[in-house]
Amino acid sequence: MADTLLFNALREAIDEEMARDPAVFVLGEDVGHYGGSYKVTKDLYQKYGELRVLDTPIAENSFTGLAVGAAMTGLRPIIEGMNMGFLLLAFNQIANNAGMLRYTSGGNFKIPMVIRGPGGVGRQLGAEHSQRLEAYFQAVPGLKIVACSTPYNAKGLLKSAIRDENPVLFFEHVLLYNLKENLPEKEYLLPLDKAEVVREGSDVTILTYSRMRHHVLQAVKTLEKEGFDPEVIDLISLKPLDMETIGASIKKTHKVIIVEECMKTGGVAAELIASINDRFFDELDAPVLRLSSQDIPTPYNGMLERLTIVQPEQIVEAVQKMVALRV
Repeated sequence: MADTLLFNALREAIDEEMARDPAVFVLGEDVGHYGGSYKVTKDLYQKYGELRVLDTPIAENSFTGLAVGAAMTGLRPIIEGMNMGFLLLAFNQIANNAGMLRYTSGGNFKIPMVIRGPGGVGRQLGAEHSQRLEAYFQAVPGLKIVACSTPYNAKGLLKSAIRDENPVLFFEHVLLYNLKENLPEKEYLLPLDKAEVVREGSDVTILTYSRMRHHVLQAVKTLEKEGFDPEVIDLISLKPLDMETIGASIKKTHKVIIVEECMKTGGVAAELIASINDRFFDELDAPVLRLSSQDIPTPYNGMLERLTIVQPEQIVEAVQKMVALRV
């Protein structure tokens, strides 16, 4: 089977689930005739019609509210945010409605909906289009948060998210859409709450997710040549965190480095460090180290933009210091 681009893996997941279940539908800006800003819904409009691939006005709060209502009646909406940063306009609908309605209705309503789209720091997209919203939503009860990182996990996770009975925020990175991978011909689903051990090792546990998985693996090539043996874990599930997989790794390596594209203050790594210290403090030989983005709006200038996010050489240096110098 030919390699599949990540955006096409997502498209396959949506297509398969729409064919399987007539309750599944897509809505968002330019998802129909145009095929989505990154072509994830390309040609689905012709196949399923305008009521199941619904072009909306530029009004995130309105169509997100519509999707919550649709989910309450038994439909399974998939919202595509043209850019995840725009979904801040729908924060109330996501947090107060989608996240809470199953609880506040006493279980009378399920909210089976997926909110997905491109996010992260791209290449000179400017501050408003370079946002990482995972930390914004981490504190909201009732949401599941997933970050895909490869064509394989993108497809399997999205299929599971569409079938889940709870609202799932599904983060895709704008620079990963053109990744290629050979996908199985048979149907597969992946769990929404499990981390992936990408590389087993004994020196140090590196926790990461989304695009930073690839920066870490780039750093690992250099580290291997220098004799280091890092364990790499892709978190995948940002809420809930898979502390079982993380804990098993810490008990083996006793050292942790977290690499994220999220901002340092109040980011995913901040929550991870607190959880690790709560549960595995006695296993640590050194304080947990986090490599995060700078706490500033992402500059448009390409060189400055690069300086705001973690680069492979910084990961190499962090491992060298923590493992070799026992710092």
